[in-house]
Amino acid sequence: MTIARAPGKLVLSGSYSVLWGAPALVAAVDRYAVADSNRPPVHVAEEVEAAVRLGMVERPVFVDASALRTPEPDGGSRKIGLGSSAAILLATLVACRGAPKNAGERQALFEAALRAHREAQGGGSGIDVAASTFGGVLRFLREGDLPRVTPQKLPDGVVITVFACDAPAVTASFIARVRDLAARAPSSFDPIMARARAGAITCADAADAAAFLTGLREQRRALFDLGRAAEVPIFTAEVAQLAELADNDGSVFLPSGAGGGDIAFHAGTSAPSAAFQREALERGLLPLALSLGAPGACVVEPGA
Repeated sequence: MTIARAPGKLVLSGSYSVLWGAPALVAAVDRYAVADSNRPPVHVAEEVEAAVRLGMVERPVFVDASALRTPEPDGGSRKIGLGSSAAILLATLVACRGAPKNAGERQALFEAALRAHREAQGGGSGIDVAASTFGGVLRFLREGDLPRVTPQKLPDGVVITVFACDAPAVTASFIARVRDLAARAPSSFDPIMARARAGAITCADAADAAAFLTGLREQRRALFDLGRAAEVPIFTAEVAQLAELADNDGSVFLPSGAGGGDIAFHAGTSAPSAAFQREALERGLLPLALSLGAPGACVVEPGA
């Protein structure tokens, strides 16, 4: 019997702009999908089905991804934007194939998982697959078919606080509509994306907290404009209101990933104030307990 786990992810920088050549930053979080090779599956993710079709594993196994979901009033649960599909896939691969023994094997695991994930989803940057595979905080840059992924440390003094929205994000069409804007109205799209890319580069190259927050702030403004231009709610009304409040105290608040709900995060040199947290609660956003920099996919030792 092999039990394996893989972490979820939080995209910190480079949302959308990563698809147009910007470096993104992503952190693995200490919420995991846990796979057990000795138990039959209850539900099989499309990404795992793809891994079986591609011959990467013989069969699906049981996976508990409840830590990457949130309860619903009807007794069910929903995803909250922490990369559960990638974590489920990586946990399954390691439970069935064993943990990578060295850097080369971990890179091979990443490439296999990326292939299966893209097979199931029809594309995607692969940033969530990278976080689940390698763990830590990563700089992610798309270069052809295979991204360049390198460890990166956040600047000292940056404090990240994650909030869960009370509504799920339905983002399947967001990227398609942004791509449509790029194709039909480049005069509108190009300046916005240039600002988003510039902010992402500032974050990726930041040597201190002030530069990092400046880069996030540039991206927050660009993403807000991108959402309006593409007519997609990257910023929900509640997140947009909280972003204005954060601006007033020198911090930044913005969605993680594609936006539209799910999760958002506060970045500053200190935790959000009690007043900010009250305002967030009134708008249906709750602090989400998690830490950044969790280890990548691994076998769980008995008793661990």
